[in-house]
Amino acid sequence: MSERVQNRSAGQGPGTKAERRLAAQLAAKKAAEKKRRRQSVLGALAGVAVVAVLIGVFVAVNGGDDDKKPAAGTPSASAPAAAAPGTQQLPEGTDPALATKPAVGPGKGELTKLAVTTLVKGKGPEVKAGQQITTNYVGVFYKDGKQFDSSWDRGQPATFPIGVGQVIKGWDQGLVGVPVGSRVQLDIPGDLAYGNESVGGRPGGPLRFVVDVLAAQ
Repeated sequence: MSERVQNRSAGQGPGTKAERRLAAQLAAKKAAEKKRRRQSVLGALAGVAVVAVLIGVFVAVNGGDDDKKPAAGTPSASAPAAAAPGTQQLPEGTDPALATKPAVGPGKGELTKLAVTTLVKGKGPEVKAGQQITTNYVGVFYKDGKQFDSSWDRGQPATFPIGVGQVIKGWDQGLVGVPVGSRVQLDIPGDLAYGNESVGGRPGGPLRFVVDVLAAQ
């Protein structure tokens, strides 16, 4: 091994100092470049933050596009206004009497069989078993007239299949054959309703319903 190589290995020759100086220059250059990149990233992030703040202020002041759209369930400007409490908008051609919630009182005497009383006769086709019907209804206890259920109070008609065992027997038997557009009173004994005892929060005993048949399909 030569003396020059030995000196370099020991870190003593003039060549070693030059290499160290070069290495130091390279290290300083890398550090400066890294610092410039960091400053560039921080500057970009600061710019994004400023833009985000400006957008937030613009939306807060102007309401944004979303504020100009109706919220879910809110009528648009072109849609008809919501019906007042206790009223319903009706399909075209329906008797106006069906637009207002009926007053339903108690029955009289003992109820032993299903009784169907037509209060308003509709002009539509008769309901057939297996159809989906749309109704408004009020349900009360037959004996005292106390209400236990009402689609009117929920603000939305109820739609369900009829004549196929999906509702109580009094409805299946009492509504098949009723013309669409009718308002009928169903006096239903307990064995055709939910039974004679109140179980699981269901009303027990004889019941009275006033049902508006709005549609069938």
